Amino acid sequence: MGKSSLTDFFRRTDILLWLLTISAVIYSFLLISSMQRAGDYNFLRPQIAAVLLGTAAALLIANADYRFFLKKWYISALIGILLSVLVFLFGINISGTDDTAWLQLPGGFTVQPSEFMKICFIITFSKHLTYLNEKKMIHSFFGVLTLLVHALIPMILIHFQGDDGTVLIFVFIFLIMTYIAGVQLRYFVMLGIALLVGIPIIWNFVLNDEHRNRFLALFDIDGNAMTNYGWQQFQGKISMASGGLSGTGLYNGSRVEYGIVPEQENDFIFTVAGEELGFIGCIILMAILFGIIVRLIIDAKKANNSDGRYICTGVFATIAAQTIINLGMVLGFLPVIGITLPLFSAGGTSALSTLICIGLVQSVCNHNDDDMDTARINRKSRNRSRMRI
Repeated sequence: MGKSSLTDFFRRTDILLWLLTISAVIYSFLLISSMQRAGDYNFLRPQIAAVLLGTAAALLIANADYRFFLKKWYISALIGILLSVLVFLFGINISGTDDTAWLQLPGGFTVQPSEFMKICFIITFSKHLTYLNEKKMIHSFFGVLTLLVHALIPMILIHFQGDDGTVLIFVFIFLIMTYIAGVQLRYFVMLGIALLVGIPIIWNFVLNDEHRNRFLALFDIDGNAMTNYGWQQFQGKISMASGGLSGTGLYNGSRVEYGIVPEQENDFIFTVAGEELGFIGCIILMAILFGIIVRLIIDAKKANNSDGRYICTGVFATIAAQTIINLGMVLGFLPVIGITLPLFSAGGTSALSTLICIGLVQSVCNHNDDDMDTARINRKSRNRSRMRI
């Protein structure tokens, strides 16, 4: 890529989104390097490797035409199915999780395929929505039913892997993408009523005892909030409160050093920021994520093609849902369901998949002018046809 083409590349992509993403990654390195003194395992090394790989993938995807991935949507579908099959055949459970949704790689590395299935789903679902809009079927019951079936396939597969937290993220992606695509409100009302009616069934037959106890711990119904299922959230709140306005300073938090908050490197990385960087550090962290979310909304609105708009919307739904749920878990407003904080939590698979998603959005931005030129050519062709008639 020559100097002029490199300049053109960054001119067309969302520079602010790149900068916010880099800021999030650097911030996460600081938090992870601080908290890993609580144990012998080096969380930072695989995180850096995953970020470097993810950044390279994001740049390659951003430079490629996102419409190619949509045209070859069936490849994404096959990858998603293959990942599910591999998990059912070779899936393992790792420390700190209650699911069997991981694969062991050579060298002791582990990956969570459901993270990559989000990318596959965003691509295939975007293609599905475009097809229904082109065929004028987006408002029909049958068309909406096909969308629901499409979404249920990965949700059911991931549910049987035991990762219901990721299933919830898929629900948000499905709802937001279908709404943006123009699915009528009555279908969302019907789905909402069905879910309300199904709550007793979900509570008694879908959720297990641990899931139910995590919900109950929010209200401390049986007094176990500080000793059992609510222990993680309780200790997390103490850590954040101990940080005060400006925190104890990086590498100085005693609670971080002794690993008092379980999974502080992963789902509860926000507590490390709260204790060592205080309220100010938490606000900066949330501002970075909020900025990323806002840029994704802006990029979706700027997209000159419905395909690109759906991709940006899917990535927005993924990052926004994970951010809201993770912060809700840490602050005690939502039950702990194992959702990472995008770009901040230690976890190579999560960081890699998030960066790939950012690359897809940047590809949409990079080819917005191409979409506009294509639309202009199509209008001219239609005008010539009318003139001939």
